[in-house]
Amino acid sequence: MGRVRKLTVIRHTLRRPFTIIGLTGSIAMGKSTAAKMLQRLGVPVFDADSAVHRLMKPGSVVAKAIEARFPGVTTSLGVDRQKLGSIVFANTKALDDLEQIIHPRTRANREQFLRQAALQRRSIVALDIPLLFESKSDRLCDVAIVVSTSAIIQKQRVLSRPGMTEARLQAILSRQMSDREKRQLADGVVFSGIGKRETLRGLIKFLTVVKRHKNTQRTTDPKTHERDYFRHRNNRP
Repeated sequence: MGRVRKLTVIRHTLRRPFTIIGLTGSIAMGKSTAAKMLQRLGVPVFDADSAVHRLMKPGSVVAKAIEARFPGVTTSLGVDRQKLGSIVFANTKALDDLEQIIHPRTRANREQFLRQAALQRRSIVALDIPLLFESKSDRLCDVAIVVSTSAIIQKQRVLSRPGMTEARLQAILSRQMSDREKRQLADGVVFSGIGKRETLRGLIKFLTVVKRHKNTQRTTDPKTHERDYFRHRNNRP
């Protein structure tokens, strides 16, 4: 099912009226499936990858900026992600240039999502970010959950994808924090290799702990309950 660490409650410096869950996991670990389950459980999810896809639609500002920097990677359907990937995959400078185009607009979309969640008086939201720890985006979150599975299942899933090879998988993994490191940093781990029912049970367990701590904080400090959060990651030992 997974595990959940003991969580310590303090007041969050951002003072948003909801708990932010950071959802992450290495390639083919089942993160997207977990994100859909969270949505079915009533948790709004900001999907960073989907946001990037929308930014790259035909005629968009981002698509035009990408075409200007990487001529020939756009079509009438928008940015050809496979062609773009072949250019930036082993070129650090090109990747940095691409991130300079995409990241500011992705952050703007994320902030819009959070503002909307505040207006809707949501109590819990999730940010689905593949490189949550690598990009230090976990600092935006109150708790973090990692979706994990065995290396064997991960490899099987990746190699079943069109165009994927073992060499490409290893190259991708070399640019990511290891699954073990992510699990050590996370507040909770949900496993996806033993059936969707167990993944769902792990998520429900994690949400139950989150809600329990929120309710405890409301009882002990009613004047500031909407501003109380789980210990911020910057303050963790």
